[in-house]
Formats: sequence, C-alpha cells, structure tokens
Amino acid sequence: MSTGRSKGGIVIKYFLNRIALLVFCLSLLTSLQAQLNIYSHRHYDSDKILYKKFTDKTGIKINVVKGSADQLIQRLISEGDDSPADLLLTVDAGRLHRAKAAGLLQPIRSRTLYRNIPGSLRDPDNQWFALTVRARVIVYAKDRVKPSDLSTYEDLASSKWKGRIAVRSSSNIYNQSLMASLIEANGKRKALAWAKAVRKNMARAPRGSDRDQARAVAAGIADVAIMNTYYIGKLASSSDPKDHKVVEKVAVFFPNQKGRGAHINVSGAGVTKSSKNKENAIKFIEFLSSSEAQDVFGSVNYEYPVKINDNKSDLLSSWGPFKSDELNLSKLGERNSDAVKLFDKAGWE
Repeated sequence: MSTGRSKGGIVIKYFLNRIALLVFCLSLLTSLQAQLNIYSHRHYDSDKILYKKFTDKTGIKINVVKGSADQLIQRLISEGDDSPADLLLTVDAGRLHRAKAAGLLQPIRSRTLYRNIPGSLRDPDNQWFALTVRARVIVYAKDRVKPSDLSTYEDLASSKWKGRIAVRSSSNIYNQSLMASLIEANGKRKALAWAKAVRKNMARAPRGSDRDQARAVAAGIADVAIMNTYYIGKLASSSDPKDHKVVEKVAVFFPNQKGRGAHINVSGAGVTKSSKNKENAIKFIEFLSSSEAQDVFGSVNYEYPVKINDNKSDLLSSWGPFKSDELNLSKLGERNSDAVKLFDKAGWE
C-alpha cells in the first residue's frame, strides 16, 4: 500500500513539475511577446506621454531607438531581416515614402485605421499611416502686412514681395514636400518659375529652422515667412520670454483657401518588414489614431489631428478653420526627386 502511495505521489509530483514548467514557459513567451521596438525620428513630450498611456492600457513594453529619419532608414536597410525594429515613426510623407520605396515596410490590415485615417493621409498600399497633421503656411508681421495682402503660395512669386520673404533651405524636407505639391498642382515649368521668383524675393539667404523664420519676421528682417504651424506652438510654449514676444507680433495665414487648400504634411508610422511583433505594432498605431491620443498630440505638441476638424487645441483653434489640400500625400514622396532638382535649378540654397 505504501509503495502504491509512493508511486502515486511521484506521478503527481511529476505532473505538477511539468505544469509548473509549462506555466513558466508560457509566462516567458508572454513577456517576450508583450513588447514593441520603435525606431523614432520624433522627439516630443507628447510621444513620451502616449508611450506610457499605451503601456498602462495594454501591458506592452515600448523600447525606443531615436535618430534622424535618414539614420533610421539606413539602419533598417543595414539590419535587413535581422532588424529588431517593429515600427518606424517619422515626420513628413516624403520620408515615409522613402522607407516604403526601400522595401522596409509591409502592408497593414486594420479596419480601425481605415476608419480613423482619411484616405489622402495614408499610403495607397496601406504601408504607412499618418498620425498628425502639420500645415505649412504663411506667417506674417501683423503691423506691416494685412491678411488681404495675402492669397496663395503662388502669389509669393509676385514682385510685391521682393526682399520680404524668410524661408529655410531647400535641403529641408518640408520645403521639398511643398515644392512637390506645387509640381503636382501646376507642373514642373511653373513650379520652377515659382522657385526662381521666391528665391529673388527672399529677405536673406535661406538659413535656420522654421522658428528662426518667425523670429526674422518679428525682428523686421522679413515681412512674411513660410513655415509649419506647430512651430508657432513651440514658440508660444517656450521658456524664453523673447519667443513669446515673437508670437505676439506674428499671425498665421492659410494660403489657397479659394482653390485647392493649404498644403499639409504629416508625421506617421509604418510596420517594418522585419517586425517580430506585428500585432503589437498595429495595436499601437491604432491607439495613436484614437481620439484620446489625437488630443494629446494637439494639446502638447500643437499638431492637428488627422481629422483636422476634430481639433480641440485652443491655440490651433485660435487660427480658425481652414481648407486643406486633399492631394494624396504619397505624391509628395513620388515627386521629391523632381522637387530637389528644380530647387537646384532655381539656385535656392
């Protein structure tokens, strides 16, 4: 009898050990799966807030590698299928298109993203999706320029703006995407003529960031600047009182409101071809497209939501509603090389 009980105890102990081992393996597997590796060109407080919110909601740990878009794209190319990255997060549709063209992304199937992201703000093959919108507008000196003096991007080529425009270098991707939109709207010949005329109308040679263009207008160096709206938010929230004075002296004008609408660009994300955590990556993009996340982008980083009319930021609302160009932003990437060539021909540094 004692021998039977002893053998029974051994059998039970054996199965208990096997169950414990199975539980440990499942726990280990779960811990390995519950993570997400992001290569990000974005460097904003809004993103840190959203990483934490997502982890708190899902238990999925987020690991972030930061770098410039070009560095991260080159890294993905070098790493190939062995890349640990699950998600590429960057700014400008031109860069997202570049990643797609290099074969670094894969299609995403998600009814949530199809519903939340307008068709013009995502790749036609669903390899990348916009997460925020930036409008590239005309910022003007309130004491020297009337809104009625302004109309379109094309009008900046007029001689009345000679010596009055501030804008950054043609090597900047934001300007390249604006130029790509002009090529798409007006053709290469007219786009080249525009670039040549605007170059002649500059108050100084291209230099600095978008914020520096607003500072130039406030300082009286130029009367108008071409820049992205969210940089006005950055100046308004700056710790430097001088930047607050800049914001007081300038105003935002949305061009082409009687035509195709103001040029917009985006920040966005794509799942890498090498992703080992594709499900988590899609879940994260879906979270970033939610109204909760979209509100954080607006209130903390002054970016428009992908559904622009859903904006809840007081600062962005103060500039009023606007009509945006509905060009599919994949065209900005497709036209990028043409834009660079035309800028060179125009002598735009």
